[in-house]
Amino acid sequence: MGFADEHLIPLVDEGLGNSAYLLDLGDGRALAVDASRDLRALHAAARRRGLRVAYAADTHLHADFLSGAVQLAHESGAIVLASAAGKRAFGHRGLADGEEVDLGGLRLRALATPGHTDEHLSFLLLDGSREIGVFTGGSLIVDSAARTDLLGAERTEELARAQCRSLHRLATLPDATAVWPTHGAGSFCSAPPGTDRTTTIGAQKRSNPLLAAPDEDAFVRQLVASLGSFPTYFAWLTERNRRGPAVLGGTPPLPALEAGQVKALLADGGQVVDVRPAAEFAAGHIPGALSIPLREQFATWLGWLLPPDAPIVIVRDPQQDAADVLWQALKIGYERLAGELSGGLSAWQAAGGELARLPLLPADQVGSRRVLDVRQHVEYAAGHLPGAVHVELGALPGRAAEVEGGLEAGPWLVMCGHGERAATAASVLARTGRTDVAVLDGGPDTWAKLTGQLLEEGA
Repeated sequence: MGFADEHLIPLVDEGLGNSAYLLDLGDGRALAVDASRDLRALHAAARRRGLRVAYAADTHLHADFLSGAVQLAHESGAIVLASAAGKRAFGHRGLADGEEVDLGGLRLRALATPGHTDEHLSFLLLDGSREIGVFTGGSLIVDSAARTDLLGAERTEELARAQCRSLHRLATLPDATAVWPTHGAGSFCSAPPGTDRTTTIGAQKRSNPLLAAPDEDAFVRQLVASLGSFPTYFAWLTERNRRGPAVLGGTPPLPALEAGQVKALLADGGQVVDVRPAAEFAAGHIPGALSIPLREQFATWLGWLLPPDAPIVIVRDPQQDAADVLWQALKIGYERLAGELSGGLSAWQAAGGELARLPLLPADQVGSRRVLDVRQHVEYAAGHLPGAVHVELGALPGRAAEVEGGLEAGPWLVMCGHGERAATAASVLARTGRTDVAVLDGGPDTWAKLTGQLLEEGA
C-alpha cells in the first residue's frame, strides 16, 4: 500500500472536473487542499477517519468554484495556507516560494508555479528529505497544463510562457514523486479527456505532450491552440475568492413559494430554472423557464447562462434533492435562490398559470428540420450530423435572437450528446419567442444508428 492509498483521500467533483484532497496527518488532524464551498464529501471523509481539518491550502485563486477554506477556518480553526501574492482579504498564512509549513512530521513546501494564475503555488509534500508528492493545482495536470487565458486575451501568451517554466520546474522533481492535480478531465480550466486524475513526475515526463515540446514557443503554440470556451461566471469568481466567501451556517433553506409569489418574482426580473429531467420539461413547463436538468454539470450551466444577481425560482421533481440544487449553486457563488414552486406544475395550473411544451423527437422523425448542434467545439469536430449548424450552448444566449448567421430560418431540431444541453438550448431559444424548436431525443450516435447515415468530422 502506497502513501496515497493510506493517507490521501481524493474527493472528485465530476461535474466541475476537479479533485480536492484530504490528507490524514496521522494524529487526528488533516490537511485539505483546494476544497470547494460544498464540503459535504470532505466532512463525510473526515468523520469516517475521526479527523479535524487543521490546515486548508489553496493552490490558487479559483475561477470555477468558491473555496471552502474560509468555511473550514470558521468550523474547525483551520489555518488557511495560500500564496502571499494573492492578497486575500481574510485571515491566512501567506506563503512565498520555498517557504515551508511544519504539519507535524510531514512538511509542505510552497513552489511558485505561475501560469494558470499569477499567484499560483504548488505544494510539495515532504517526509524528511523525501519528496512524496506535489499538489499541482492548475499547473502540471495529467498529460496537459491548465489554461492561461482567464486573465484576458492580452495576457494569455505571457502566462503560457510562465506555465512552460513552471512545468519544467516541476519536472525536475524525482520521477517517483506523485502528482496530485486539482483540474482534471471535464474541467473547463482545460484538461484533455481521460480517466486518470493523478500521475507521477516520471509518467508525465514520458507522456505529457507539453513537456515534449522542443522549446518554449512550441509549448505556447500547443497550449494556446488547445484552449476552448469557458463559463461566464469564471470572469467574476476569482475576485469573490480573493475577498473570501461568506461563512454559511449549514444548508440554507429553499423556501416554498406559492404560484402567485412566483409570478410576482418573474414580473420583477426573476428567473425560473427547471431542474427536472429533459423529458419532463418537454412534457410541460412554465413559459420562459430555463431548463437545466439536475446532474453533475448543473453548476456549470447555471453559471454560464444566468447572471448571479437575479432571484432564481426552482422547479424540481419531488424526488430530486433540494440540497443538491442549493450546494451546486452555492459553490459557484449563486446565492439568490428565492425558493421553489410549491406544489409543482399542478399548483401552477390551478392558479391559472399556463404551460408550454417542447417537442422531443426521435431521430427517425426529424423530417426536414434544420439541425442546431450545441455541443462543445471538440465534440462537434469529432463527428456531427451533415449540414448541422454549430453554436456552443454557452454562446447561444448572445446569438439566439440574431437574424444573420443561420438561426433565422426554421423549423429547428436542437441536439447535443444525450439531450440535456439540447433541452437547455431549446429553452433559451423559446425565451426569445421562438416556437419552431424541437429537441433530438438522444445524440449523434443515436441518429447515426437509426438513420444509417455517417457522421461528418471537422469544424
